[in-house]
Amino acid sequence: MVHEHPGVSPLRRLGNVRALDEKQFVFDAMLSGWSDQQASRALSWQTIASRAQVVRRFGEFTGRYPWEWSPGDLEDFTTQAKSRPHPAARSTIRGYHTIIRLFCDYLTDARYEWATECEERFGSTPQQICHEWNTATHLLDYEGRVERRALTYDELEQFFTAVDERVETIVHRGRKGALSALRDAQIFKTIYAYGLRRAEATGLDVADLRPNGAASRFGRFGAVDVRWGKGSHGSGPRRRSVLTLPELGWITDGLAQWIDQARPRFTDSASGPLWPTERGSRVSPRYIDLRFAAIRDQLEWPAELSVHALRHTYVTNLIEWGYAEKFVQDQVGHAYASTTAIYTSVGDDYKNRMIAKALSRVYGGPDDTTQ
Repeated sequence: MVHEHPGVSPLRRLGNVRALDEKQFVFDAMLSGWSDQQASRALSWQTIASRAQVVRRFGEFTGRYPWEWSPGDLEDFTTQAKSRPHPAARSTIRGYHTIIRLFCDYLTDARYEWATECEERFGSTPQQICHEWNTATHLLDYEGRVERRALTYDELEQFFTAVDERVETIVHRGRKGALSALRDAQIFKTIYAYGLRRAEATGLDVADLRPNGAASRFGRFGAVDVRWGKGSHGSGPRRRSVLTLPELGWITDGLAQWIDQARPRFTDSASGPLWPTERGSRVSPRYIDLRFAAIRDQLEWPAELSVHALRHTYVTNLIEWGYAEKFVQDQVGHAYASTTAIYTSVGDDYKNRMIAKALSRVYGGPDDTTQ
């Protein structure tokens, strides 16, 4: 919310005027002021809005206002989130606690005078209700579902075979949708070949594909400029350049076929979205989720696997192929090496090769795991 008089809170502008619903008015003013504070820190409006939504949801749960909240309200809210049919993940609960703590920090900061306002109006003041003894701490590097993992080499081959066969089946049956199926197959292969997130893949334009002078053999597809990388702490998108790797050089043939032959049948524009729809709009992350789920179910894979498994597999494969962790970190756009380490789940083939080399080094002889 943008104030008509910057730097002056809604309560100060009204002076002694009393709103019809004074409690709700003050609560709204608190959220408005907190939004301005976060905007001043250059946080994105999406982050600000999502935080305000959590605070409002918490207020609705308690049935009370911030100057009436207590630590017990937070504990009841947490218990409810963990007890519903689809319990909130630990990381989600920790996120709720962080947001509510930040809001309470703002309210209890004497520089904003909310304590004085609430004392004068309601006879009580806001307090910090989030403490180390009633909030979730970050104990593990990875707190997601353990079922989510990288694909094995066999699974990766099965998946890409399935998406290619879908194109051939549609063509063979003379049905519509072959071009869309070809586009979907190329999207999945591009996500894997460059370790992209869904939003990063859907945000690509044709102009984001460019040559790399150090790898001229890949021609115009030597690198991908990712302009919609995941930001952190409410910042805007983080940009990075992802290089085409020799082990994944096959992706360039598919991209060339898509751009030169298939994409022109969706749009007359040589620029714009790399993955246009039949209506000329941009393919959405939600669409990618649905298409991946359809192939996953066809292969009878666990429901916990998502399209993110392709990115997870990319990181795992790069580590197995001997790329330095810092290089892998830069390729996938992780701010911290510890985040990249979360995705490092090397396969049995790689482990067996390492054991074979160790046996050869210690005992001599060929790298043979059967000895």
